[in-house]
Amino acid sequence: MDDQNKNLILATGLSFLVIMVWFFLFPPPEAVTEGEPTVATQQTAVAPSATPDAPTTAVPPDADLPETQRVVIDTPRLQGSISMLGGRLDDLSLKSYHETLDPQSQIVRLLSPVGQPNAYYALYGWTPAGALGYEDVPGANTTWTQVGSGALGVDQPVTLQWDNGKGLVFTRTISVDDHYMFSVAQTVENNSGQAVQLAPYGIVARHGKPLNLQNFFVLHEGVVGRADGKLTETKYDKVAELPQVAREGAQAEVIDAQQDGWIGFTDKYWMTTLIPQQGQPFTSVTKYVPGADIYQAETREQLVTVAPGATAEVSSRLFAGAKEWETIRAYQNEGATEPTEGAEPIPGFIDSIDWGWFFFLTKPIFTVLHWLNHMIGNMGLAIIALTFLLKALVLPLAYKSYVSMARMKELQPELEALRERAGDDKMLMQREMMRLYKEKQVNPAAGCLPILIQIPIFFSLYKVIFVTIELRHAPFFGWLKDLSAPDPSSIFNFFGLAPWAAPTPGTTMALIFIGALPILLGVSMWLQQKLNPAPGDKAQAMIFAWMPWVFMFMLGHFASGLVLYWIVNNLITFTQQYVIMRSHGHHPDIFGNIKASFSRKPAAQPAGKAANDGAAPAKKRKP
Repeated sequence: MDDQNKNLILATGLSFLVIMVWFFLFPPPEAVTEGEPTVATQQTAVAPSATPDAPTTAVPPDADLPETQRVVIDTPRLQGSISMLGGRLDDLSLKSYHETLDPQSQIVRLLSPVGQPNAYYALYGWTPAGALGYEDVPGANTTWTQVGSGALGVDQPVTLQWDNGKGLVFTRTISVDDHYMFSVAQTVENNSGQAVQLAPYGIVARHGKPLNLQNFFVLHEGVVGRADGKLTETKYDKVAELPQVAREGAQAEVIDAQQDGWIGFTDKYWMTTLIPQQGQPFTSVTKYVPGADIYQAETREQLVTVAPGATAEVSSRLFAGAKEWETIRAYQNEGATEPTEGAEPIPGFIDSIDWGWFFFLTKPIFTVLHWLNHMIGNMGLAIIALTFLLKALVLPLAYKSYVSMARMKELQPELEALRERAGDDKMLMQREMMRLYKEKQVNPAAGCLPILIQIPIFFSLYKVIFVTIELRHAPFFGWLKDLSAPDPSSIFNFFGLAPWAAPTPGTTMALIFIGALPILLGVSMWLQQKLNPAPGDKAQAMIFAWMPWVFMFMLGHFASGLVLYWIVNNLITFTQQYVIMRSHGHHPDIFGNIKASFSRKPAAQPAGKAANDGAAPAKKRKP
């Protein structure tokens, strides 16, 4: 077998090994089972310590909410309400996003109140100090009163108020922009006749783990935060394993930040994050209350002393919505989605999106993909254009590899002559081959270079397609309505021509009866092989022949956007190799190789070898 085919088999085998490792490290997400949800009981935030929480659930936006007065939230992107009990932001749905591809399906519900399964909400308040007690400051069970009337909307803030009856009047003004950022201004007016001390806090709380938790190794779900430039990500299981902290009365991790930071809960596509005033010290807390099965993220700001007759105010923000790259980047760089005077940038906010280990590739790849999608208007075409750009970027390295492979082909006659001269002396053969490679300036391992280059790019693009909301429900053409999901077509129903349904995604039947896109992937890999004849060794030839079809089934359940990238990449690689091989005087017999792959006749043996195979060694003539 020539070294050209050895290189191809080695590269293909390496690809197969990488995919196998990928399957072991990153198995397909487990199907989400609804099960019997835990119904949370009413909890009281005794301090910034024991408060509840909830996940994104499929609770209808018009579901009955617990009996309490509420202030309606209505913006172009949000709908919901604020509870007067605790002033909680505990009812929020995203108008722009539906649970499924069906435009008539329910919109995504992000926050839900205590009393519904897996409550999830944000709560603000004050922690007392000095002579003040918890009954003197507003908390989780404080009943607020709205000042004036009307709903919370863009440029329409609402004001809540509570008088403790002892000279302290607390006011909370909540405003929201045209995306997902709430601003919360908390003030305390001291008419008590003596100085008081207290500290403001914010809490995002969840009762139990989210119902739709995917538990996928490659995806971070749980607490995400930043403190003084350091990003922290803690999954729910790790939060539940935090050490017991006596002063917290729960399992907790406490981080003191001096300059900037934020903390909250992140799902695959959605996030609820507390953002204190930047440039000032604050404390972030990750907490788990085992008895109530409550997960919490908290921000605690500095102690405030309010003199008699004085008023103190502390402002903070709350992000509650979709992790849209452009929106989050605007908050990071400008502090707002529209030019706003006094808007405070949020350092490192873009890292709330889970970019993964290859973030140095994932971030620029997505930036270019987002730009291409904006210019073209179709995410599938943007992926195709991105594939061309990536191939152009690595073309210099790939060109050297392809040239080396072409030179290896040119060396085959000399290598065959070496084999005949060396006979069974493997050491001599190896030494002479190395001398020949050095003399001709050929690297026999260069054929693996293209696949080695593709591995990090493939993983990074997989991450982009899997975690970014811009790919969620992004259509291509025809039957491909969601590039973040596997190809929904199936051989089982003849790609929709038969009157019965395709197998349910995630089942064994779905893995066997793959769709049209994975089949095209197998064909593109098979066609790429036909640039060279099949190896002479029967076992290696069989492995080589089956490899495209094995990959076809292995990658069949991957996101269709990733399979689309791989198909286009294969076709570009085929074209590049064909052109380079012809430029070096080698004319690939593609149709001949295809025809030979269907023939049952054994491959022709190299010249000089067939004559000796199976024949008795010739006797030496006597002189």
